[in-house]
Amino acid sequence: MLENERKISVINYGSDEALRISALLVDKLGAAGFCPIEQEIIDAELVVVVGGDGSLLGTFKQFDFPDVPFVGVNTGHLGFFQELDEADIDDFIGKYKSGDYESQNLRTITGIIEFRDGRKVQNIRGLNDIVIEAADIKLSHFDVYIGEHLVEKFHGDGLVISTPAGSTAYNYALGGSIVDPSLELLQLMPVAAVNTSAYRSFTIGIALAPDVTIRVIPEMKYDILVAADGYHERLSAVKSIEAHLCKKFVTLLRFKSYEFWNTAKQKLLGL
Repeated sequence: MLENERKISVINYGSDEALRISALLVDKLGAAGFCPIEQEIIDAELVVVVGGDGSLLGTFKQFDFPDVPFVGVNTGHLGFFQELDEADIDDFIGKYKSGDYESQNLRTITGIIEFRDGRKVQNIRGLNDIVIEAADIKLSHFDVYIGEHLVEKFHGDGLVISTPAGSTAYNYALGGSIVDPSLELLQLMPVAAVNTSAYRSFTIGIALAPDVTIRVIPEMKYDILVAADGYHERLSAVKSIEAHLCKKFVTLLRFKSYEFWNTAKQKLLGL
């Protein structure tokens, strides 16, 4: 395939800086012989997202976690997934043309929601996490099963079920462990758990095997909020929510300078 037939998608979310960098990127990709397309991914061999981590997560969701590699140009604050800055664009294009990169496959998490009328929904998916909490600023009351075993009767603000990729997001803010992305596991973290004689809740996180299913059964008298990567849905009459790692991956391009623990040190500790 000729390079000018090789489509590279450039996605941005409209900030002035993202628009400026996107225009620059489109010009440079065209000058390098590629065919840049904007705000769509049809027939693209690579998707470049200009923005912050939220922009990248939003693009996964918008296009239903497509089987195409991604790379990010950071215009946000943290930029944990976004490997590139504006100054790296020329180097990125050169390395991409020469094949000087690696692919990092990250497993996603999916949620199956069952309603009390028997309906099931399986369209909640995230790269980072699934969050379950009561609506209307009520405390949550959940029975939590790991596999078939009831492990706690949770009382608190909510629960966060995270992937290794999501270990540096909400999970980290709650005091959860940072997980090397080469590992496969789930973390279950409580949000402001209450542990009393009436409600028996774990007040620390639990690390679980990658093939385990977590099932959460909410108290029936209130609505709940379920979020995948921060995108909330308010739901009524929910019987249960099941969450597990799924076989669907997202693929990020990583260049020779990328190393997870250096990134964690720089982004989270500023060192």
